[in-house]
Amino acid sequence: MKVEKFKVLLYLKKSGLDKSGKAPIMGRITVNRSMAQFSSKLSCTPSLWNPRESRLDGKSREAVEVNQKIEKLLLAVHSAFDSLVERKQPFDASSVKDLFQGSLDTQMTLLALLSRYMEGLRARVGIDVAPTTLSTYKYTHRSLGQFIKKKFKTKDLAFGQLNEQFIREYQDFVSGELGYSVDTYRHYLAILKKMCKIAFKEGVSEKLHFAHYKLPKQKETTPKALSRESFEKIRDLDIPRKCPSTRFTRDLFLFACYTGTSYADVVRITKENLFTDESGSLWLKYARKKTDYRARVKLLPEAIALIEKYRDENRETLFPWQSPEMVKANMKGLRVMAGIKEPMTYHSGRHSFASLITLEEGVPIETISRMLGHGNIQTTQIYARVTPKKLFEDMDKLIEATKDLKLVL
Repeated sequence: MKVEKFKVLLYLKKSGLDKSGKAPIMGRITVNRSMAQFSSKLSCTPSLWNPRESRLDGKSREAVEVNQKIEKLLLAVHSAFDSLVERKQPFDASSVKDLFQGSLDTQMTLLALLSRYMEGLRARVGIDVAPTTLSTYKYTHRSLGQFIKKKFKTKDLAFGQLNEQFIREYQDFVSGELGYSVDTYRHYLAILKKMCKIAFKEGVSEKLHFAHYKLPKQKETTPKALSRESFEKIRDLDIPRKCPSTRFTRDLFLFACYTGTSYADVVRITKENLFTDESGSLWLKYARKKTDYRARVKLLPEAIALIEKYRDENRETLFPWQSPEMVKANMKGLRVMAGIKEPMTYHSGRHSFASLITLEEGVPIETISRMLGHGNIQTTQIYARVTPKKLFEDMDKLIEATKDLKLVL
């Protein structure tokens, strides 16, 4: 169907003033030669109405609120029109009217669906959902609300009002105006796509929005493994007795270096996660909190010594609790006390396990991947940094293995 004319006109019905003296705002949709009138279910003070702009003049509370509702209404009309055009079937003005009125009354809106999904997450926090995951959804909801209010002058949008440009402009908003890094707003965009997928599956959205939109690539960061020299400085650091909290953080960090455990896992593991094999070797086996993948590590003597150091039959976990804020502060103190210039966080211990403790000692990367609980070996390749020492040793092995080969030209 070829559309030669499409127009939406808003006007006042001055003959129908209510008791407060306000006039109802009416609308007329024109598609080619067909017309359909509708009530916007809005009214306003006649003296504020600007017929040329189809808006209320001024910045009074009435003008701002009514104009926001008008914007939402016009968006719904144009969205209904675009949807009918995409169907490539004949339609008239009445078809647009019926579709947009139905969308405003019955369609689930974007932020409403996101709020409903967050309620489900909130009930699972501490079971299979981390508090940080819920926080990411909260920040996404907040930034989407800010964007919709600024761009569309309304509080929410129906899924039928979304288009491909929406997600691109939202990305520009969170990266430009809000100043978030790509690693942050990438999560927000992924959540937006997820909500659109849920809406499509539930039938509240006729289209699967942003299905082909590619998320921006995460910023590649340099692996955070410590150098051998820095690791030994931390290991051998003489910490004063008056700093027991710092000493404990150092021990937790060393345990991460010897086992590859993250902070989220080391504070959760219990005696139930320890297993002894047939040869008498002690193993640590646990499901990672972040991914639920299973990690398995044969414990080094150093790791076993740390477990024994903090053994307490009255405590369920292997180690006492220390808050993430305290760990972060103490790691900064350790870095200063040891005179280390390179960046160092608790997670550096997990990287150091992958590089210094295992890969550099000849452990295959496939085995390291299983020990770290990675679902993809490409993730392990990020953790396991090939050090110059490892490179030289591997080349020496290659030269030794090929010394008897003869080159035939």
